[in-house]
Formats: sequence, structure tokens, C-alpha cells
Amino acid sequence: MNKSTVSTGTAVEKDNLFIPLIDFSLFLSGSPSERRSTATSILHGFQRAGFIYLSNHSIAPSTVSRVFSSSASFFALPQPKKDALAWYSPAANRGYVAHGREKVTQLADKGDVEALRAAVPDLKESMEIGKEGEEGKPNMWPKEDEAFKETMIGFFEECKELHVNVMRAVAVGLGLEEDWFDGFTDGGDNTLRLLHYPEVKKSVFRREDGVEQVRAGEHTDYGSITLLFQDSRGGLQVLSPNNTFIDATPIPDTIVVNAGDLLARWSNDTIKSTTHRVVEPPPTPGSENSDVYPARYSIAYFCNPNFDKWIDAIPGTWEGTSTGKKYERVNSGEYLERRLAATY
Repeated sequence: MNKSTVSTGTAVEKDNLFIPLIDFSLFLSGSPSERRSTATSILHGFQRAGFIYLSNHSIAPSTVSRVFSSSASFFALPQPKKDALAWYSPAANRGYVAHGREKVTQLADKGDVEALRAAVPDLKESMEIGKEGEEGKPNMWPKEDEAFKETMIGFFEECKELHVNVMRAVAVGLGLEEDWFDGFTDGGDNTLRLLHYPEVKKSVFRREDGVEQVRAGEHTDYGSITLLFQDSRGGLQVLSPNNTFIDATPIPDTIVVNAGDLLARWSNDTIKSTTHRVVEPPPTPGSENSDVYPARYSIAYFCNPNFDKWIDAIPGTWEGTSTGKKYERVNSGEYLERRLAATY
């Protein structure tokens, strides 16, 4: 890929929230000292903010652009065609999720989630894609568009490779052998999520009942890390140490990467899984007099440890601490399925 001019620095700095911007090519192909320094920066970003931005990350801008275009074409299909590809189970986590069906939240009780969904629905629709060819868990492909399937399978594999490399950097940062996580990441038990936040009237966000309407409620992610590709609209916000939500402004040709709950648990809470949400986007020049917010698209690749693996505290994260191991070991697949069952 053509190397971006964006390299290393600061992506976000406000209210004690510091999210670094890291040139990942320095880990992928740098000198030994550059690789160690980059790995340390990645680990520190996850430890302090739970979020980092990666530039020069190995996925070509043209590839990302093609995936966004294919995603927009999918969501433009007639509603009955999308409904025919509906999401069908937490175990599979594949298929189309219509407006209002999912409610991302910090709540764990299914009844509480349903009540919140009824009061403040998430203003989005999505398409969930898992690894292809898994028995009993078919992906739901639109029959009219073979190119869509080919594009998404190829992109899934590129993101899988990036997941492996980011976790190798985390291992180096932790002082482990670089391949320590390889046996947890080679299965590709991940989910590619295409997201569409449709055009919505500005009045929707000014509710008379005082309830704060959002496009996606405040939540943490469930797995190890998430690779997030943003369009230029904005709207993603991250919770700061001062308990304020701060804009994670899009930076061209970068990926926002955040740690999830399972990685926080795996690291004995030395890595943070930070709360975030999606709100109405900031106004764009010339849109002040419009009564609608434009559509927003994003692509999230949710990375998980192989579903057959048991997750226990990573060496070096708990020995000699006052708390010891804070969590019992947990099966990756069972943990993710339980979390998803409460969400839908």
C-alpha cells in the first residue's frame, strides 16, 4: 500500500483522555528498536485509554473504500431483501440486524436491555459476517450481488491478519514471546460488522422527555480488540477519565482500535476496556440550516480469541499483585455468546 503521510503523534487529547496515533508500519517492518518502541506505545495506549489510532496499518485505502461502497449498496437494498437475510442466533452472530433490534449498553439483564431498547432505540442497522464455511453457521449473502460476498470475504481475511499482528505487538509490549497470542488468534472467530446510521431529523435528538437519544448507546466491546473504520461524518465518542464523552474525530486512512472486555479480563484489568458511544455527528460546513443529519457508515471488525480457548490471566499481569488473579478462567466462545444473547 502507499504509505500514508499520517505517522505517529496524538489523535485525541482532552479531559485527561490521551489517545495516541501510531505508525504501525514501524512494527510490521521496522528495526528491532522501532518494533519494540511501537509495541510499547500500543500497549500503553490500551493501558491508559483503551483506544489507539493506527496509520500505515497494511490495509490499502482503496480496499477500505471498496468495502464502504459495497456496504452502502447493501443497505440501499429494499427492506424485504435485507429482512430475508436476518440475524438468527447468538451462537452464529451472522445476518442482517434491522433498525431497533440491537441495543448496545452496559446492562447485562435481558429484561433491562429490552426496557432500554423500547425507550431509547439505537438508530442503526447492521450486517454481521463471520468466517466463511463454518458448519451450521452460514453467512447470509445477498443472492443478487456475488461481488459483495467476494469483497467481504477478502476484507475479513485482511482484518484477521491485522488482528494477529496487533496482538503480536501487545505480546512484545508485555515482554512475552511475540507469538504468544498466535494460538488464540489463528482460528479467525471474529465478526465483520457493516453499520449504517441512516439520515435522521435533528429533532429526534431533542426529545421533550429529557432522555438523551443516541445512535448507539454507551457500551464497551465484548472481545479482545475491535478494528473500527470510520467515514468522515464523526459521532464516535470515548469516555474520558473525567467522566466526559470526548469526540474521537476521524483521521483519514487510520483505524481506531480499542480493547474489549475479554482482553481487559485476560490482562487482569491492566488493559482498559473503555466505554464509548455514537451520537449525532458534529455539523458540517453549510449544514447549519438543514433539518437532518446525514447518514453515517462505519465498519467494525470484532476480534475474539478462538472460541475453543480458555482465557486466564496473562503471565506477568497478576504475579506479585495485591489482588492476584481477579477473574476465574472463562471459555471464549461461551463468554461471547452469553454477552450477545443479552444484547439482541
